Amino acid sequence: MSRWKGLPESLDQRVRQLVVQLRRLKDHSGLSLVSLAARTSYSKSSWERYLNGKKLPPRDAVAALARVCDADPTRLLALHEVAAQAWGAAAAPEAGRAADPADPADPPDPGGGADAAVAKEGAPRPAGGPRVRTGSLVVLAALGVVVVAAVALLIVRPWQQDAAGRGTADGAAGRTAGVVPAFTHRVGETFDCRLTRGPGGLSAGRSRTTTAILGSGATGWDVVEAQCLLHHHGYDPGPVDGIVGENTQRAVKRLQAGAGLPTDGIVGPDTWQVLRR
Repeated sequence: MSRWKGLPESLDQRVRQLVVQLRRLKDHSGLSLVSLAARTSYSKSSWERYLNGKKLPPRDAVAALARVCDADPTRLLALHEVAAQAWGAAAAPEAGRAADPADPADPPDPGGGADAAVAKEGAPRPAGGPRVRTGSLVVLAALGVVVVAAVALLIVRPWQQDAAGRGTADGAAGRTAGVVPAFTHRVGETFDCRLTRGPGGLSAGRSRTTTAILGSGATGWDVVEAQCLLHHHGYDPGPVDGIVGENTQRAVKRLQAGAGLPTDGIVGPDTWQVLRR
């Protein structure tokens, strides 16, 4: 088992979860960093940076690690998607700075094997100047339209609250039918749980997600939903407050153990499937 360095304290929790899972997979396989470099298109120094939280690994590197370790990449790639959002938000102030010149080994070698055929992240720019990716611009424009539409809905049809403090845009008949407000939490505040069963399985009416990744410190309506479902299945997460704390993590681990899932205390797609039953 490797003796890992402690991860930076400033590392976002969502990135930390990804790195911890990658470390576990690497340790379980028994592969060294040299072996990883030999079996993938990423250098030993790149893997050292990825696994010590110094740099977010590219999506293709995560998939390559899962492949060489004979693991299912689905969950790792879901964690990577969340971690990439957190990393991008944290790196936004640095967007105007030049790339690290000491990091030439990160892009896959075009002749470096199967992973190189699909790993294009970090490819050198042509001499004529920076590349303009038309597809990326189209996606950004589409996202802008969606954001504007969502803001308009919130203005036209504000979220209301009933006497018990439950959010609803359509009255008591449909708590999830309208626009969901931003999650806010006051100290000591808890939420009620009213479960129903529909085509998508059990629901507490707080969130319809089946893919959200909820680890330690996560907050929001997805967490409220998970806590309500944990209560229903007989696993006490503590107060239904929309925050993943120690009690909620312990309840998730007990649920995972009973369902034969890895007991990591993180709610992901497999755990949601059990919660919705």
